[in-house]
Amino acid sequence: MLAVLSPGQGSQKPGFLSPWLTLPGAGARLRWWSALAGVDLLHLGTEADADEIKDTARTQPLLVAAALLAGEHLPMHDVGLVAGHSVGELGAAALAGVLPAEAAIALAGVRGREMAAACALEPTGMSAVLGGDADAVVAAIEQHGLHPANRNGAGQIVAAGAVDALAKFGEEPPAGARVRPLAVAGAFHTPYMAPAEQALAAVAGGVTVADPARILLSNRDGAAVVHGREMLQRLVRQVTAPVRWDLVMRTLRDVGVTGIVELPPAGTLAGLVKRELKGDNAPEIVTLNTPDDLPKALDLIARHGGAPSFEPAPAFRIVVATGAGVFRPAEGLAEGDDVRSGQVIGRVETRQGPADIAAHTGGVLLEWLAYDDDPVAPGRPVARIGGHQE
Repeated sequence: MLAVLSPGQGSQKPGFLSPWLTLPGAGARLRWWSALAGVDLLHLGTEADADEIKDTARTQPLLVAAALLAGEHLPMHDVGLVAGHSVGELGAAALAGVLPAEAAIALAGVRGREMAAACALEPTGMSAVLGGDADAVVAAIEQHGLHPANRNGAGQIVAAGAVDALAKFGEEPPAGARVRPLAVAGAFHTPYMAPAEQALAAVAGGVTVADPARILLSNRDGAAVVHGREMLQRLVRQVTAPVRWDLVMRTLRDVGVTGIVELPPAGTLAGLVKRELKGDNAPEIVTLNTPDDLPKALDLIARHGGAPSFEPAPAFRIVVATGAGVFRPAEGLAEGDDVRSGQVIGRVETRQGPADIAAHTGGVLLEWLAYDDDPVAPGRPVARIGGHQE
């Protein structure tokens, strides 16, 4: 399976969009998106210095625009899975078909402005915690009145909160860990961002969404989200909720991702994946930073994604597990049977109890991808449904 990943804030570099302006229509697209975002994306992506593009209000729409600009040159119909880190989720949602590109850009503009405004309300910040036992690190963060804002895997957790609490935490690091202050405007992905979440929710309520056309993973828990409206709600909630990129990478492994393309500005997520998903089954990765990298990305997609064809692609949807546990197909449901939109086709027996799995489109049950008593993880494909849709 081929995955496309969209990076988040902190990955930007001065001038990183300049090479993309050599492609036809790229400049016009960025001017149009600039009008929607309320910032000059052309200037920010080509001429602005590092200080200018680290401004949250500017960085967030710039990163979403970069992901969408590069994504337009990839055969997304051959991509099985998409995910994004923090604001990168907006780009991923658009590439999955949940949001129109214009909506993703506009929401990124609102998100960036409102998070910047929330940062100005009181002095807060973030520090990276490198090394140490993950559970012990989280416990220590919470003991200092801080929040584990990002759990990025590969021995990296980000603490966020009041600057005085962060300073004390840095003086008393958890055993075996180093604490490094981050040059950010405030405590992202914590309750300090509540005003920004409320402002984003007010705008997001008017956005038209669709269900994803491919597996779309959420930062909240690494689970695949099958309903567009739920994904939009998660995008809003993520402003104050921690980023669980560690769980996203666990799902990448569990669903058998063998190839990854990271969208520009690429490198950060590729590094995390390389450190976390090791061994014989480590995915092959292409970092897509300039148009010169497109041939490598297209080759990777051709080898790890769907087989290229000049015939119309078969219309089918993948239904995925909603939690971790043991899969149980619905009694009496067999391959070849008709399935209604919303029909429960099975359940996952979790530690918290059974969780129903519903088809998010009508059609024919073409194939079971998991069987009775199979262990499944969040996002694991369990069935393929095709044919007519309701």
